[in-house]
Amino acid sequence: MSALPRSYNPFAEDEEEDVAPAGPGGAGGADRQRYLQQEVLRRSAATADSTTRSLSLLYESERIGVAASEELVRQGEALKRTEQMVDKMDQDLKTSQRHINSIKSVWGGLVNYFKAKPPESKPEQNGAPEYYGNSRLKEAMMSSKEQESKYQESHPNLRKLDNSDMDFNKADLVSSEQSDVYPKNQQLRAYHQKIDTNLDEMSSGLSRLKSLALGLQTEIEEQDDMLDRLTKKVETLDVNIKNTDRKVRQL
Repeated sequence: MSALPRSYNPFAEDEEEDVAPAGPGGAGGADRQRYLQQEVLRRSAATADSTTRSLSLLYESERIGVAASEELVRQGEALKRTEQMVDKMDQDLKTSQRHINSIKSVWGGLVNYFKAKPPESKPEQNGAPEYYGNSRLKEAMMSSKEQESKYQESHPNLRKLDNSDMDFNKADLVSSEQSDVYPKNQQLRAYHQKIDTNLDEMSSGLSRLKSLALGLQTEIEEQDDMLDRLTKKVETLDVNIKNTDRKVRQL
C-alpha cells in the first residue's frame, strides 16, 4: 500500500522524503508539493481576479443607478414646471372669465366688483422651479458619486492600475496581529488580502445600491402623486376652457 505524506499543507516547512511515486512519471513528494503549491496559487489568483471583475461590475451598476436617479430628478423638475404652468393657465382663465362677465352685462360687472378676486400666483424666479428630489435619494446619490474614481480605476477601458502586477511587497506591511490570519506564503497572503478587500468593497457597494433603490422607489411614488394631481388639474382646466370658449361665442 502506497504511503502518503503526513501533511497535506503545500506550504509546510517539513518535506517528506520517504514518499512513493505519486504519478505516472514517478514524481516524488517534492514534485507533488510544488504542484499543489502552484495549484493553490493559481486558484487564489483566479478568485482574486473574479472578485475584481465583480467589483468592477458593481461600480458600473452603481454608476448607472446614479445616472437613472439624475434623470428621474430632471423628470421631477419637468413635472413641477408643467404643474406651475397649468396653475398659471387656470389663473389666467379665471381672469378672462371675469372680463367676459363684465362685457356681457352690467349685472356681471357688479358681480365681479363685489366678488373676491382670485389669488394671484407668485411669479417664478428665473423661470425655473426649484426641485431637488427626496432627501433619501439625494443622500444616496452623493454617497455613490464619491465612488466614481473607483469605477474609473476598475473599468477595463479606464483602468489605471494593472491588477496582474500585484504589489506583493505590500504583503510585508501586515501588522503582527493579522500575520497569523493569512498564510505565510507571501504571494498567497497577498491574494487573500486582495480577496478580503474586494469582498469588503462589494459589501459597501451593495449597501449603496440598496440605498439608491430605496431612494428611487420613494421618488417614483412622489412623482406618481404629482402625476395624479396634474392629471386632475388638466381635466378641470380643459372643462373651464370649453366653458369659456362657449361664453365667448355667445357674445
